[in-house]
Amino acid sequence: MRAIVIPQFGDPDVLELREVPIPQPGAGEVSIRVAYVGINFADIMIRQRGYMGAQLPFIPGYEVAGYIHAIGEGVEGLRIGQPVAAVTVKGGYAEFALASALLTFPLDQQIELATAAAFPAVGLTAYNLLVDVARLRPGESVLVHAAAGGVGTIAAQIARHLGAGQIIGTVGSQDKIAYALSAGYDHVVLRENFAQAVQEITHGKGVDVVLDSVGEPARTQSLSLLAPFGRLVVFGNAGNQPDISVAPMSLLVGSRAIMGYSITGLTQSAPHLVAETARKAFPLLANGEVRIDITTILPLEQAAEAHRLMDTRAATGKLLLRL
Repeated sequence: MRAIVIPQFGDPDVLELREVPIPQPGAGEVSIRVAYVGINFADIMIRQRGYMGAQLPFIPGYEVAGYIHAIGEGVEGLRIGQPVAAVTVKGGYAEFALASALLTFPLDQQIELATAAAFPAVGLTAYNLLVDVARLRPGESVLVHAAAGGVGTIAAQIARHLGAGQIIGTVGSQDKIAYALSAGYDHVVLRENFAQAVQEITHGKGVDVVLDSVGEPARTQSLSLLAPFGRLVVFGNAGNQPDISVAPMSLLVGSRAIMGYSITGLTQSAPHLVAETARKAFPLLANGEVRIDITTILPLEQAAEAHRLMDTRAATGKLLLRL
């Protein structure tokens, strides 16, 4: 089968199209004939510097949609030929990919394959961040960094679904403001000097929840913006800057919290929680309460071009590869 392989860490040009053996599902696994695979920033970090201990050579690909090709021992409730979406974590940039049966979700709700492939990583992440980690309550305010990205555009919609008060986003460039606003934000500001803008928007009250995937210096500034009982939820470090050192007493004095989230970690330590989230989040996509904006679909052979778009931070919404 054809697959995109990372043979060494580096820029997008390191990605290679290779012929590799079709993987066979083990116990509790399925093999999926991939139709579409979502591009995620985790793929970029793996290619650049080996995120989450990736071992070379490595086939990236966090989320896919397609049809079940083969079923491993002990798998129940899934059938060959069934349309599904899945969290794969790795191996998705290929004609066939393996997934845990627990993290494979039937598409009986008539969701198109392209839409389904774009949702698992960003949709489940946004849902977990707001519902299970931050535990957003109706009327609370939310600040989301990288508001024009995959998680950012979904987070605004889920926050609205949960009854959030003000929903504020930050973006890295002026040309992304209108796009982020179209996702449902009340206010979108440039990340440069965002703290002052947020203080003005909230009349000095700060925000109840911050979702941060960009890292420093926005992380320290976000912490300073938290209202009493506010929660800073960390789920990435796109800027690759050294992280902050926080004294617990500083959180005590401000009645604030810093919380963490990794969907990759959950797929390994508690996959049943990811599956439970999918059962709650996919219906929001199926009934139209949440929409996902697929801005670019490229053939598998152009994976490097997709990565270049992500590297330049020019991309908005969701990027897919088509097989």
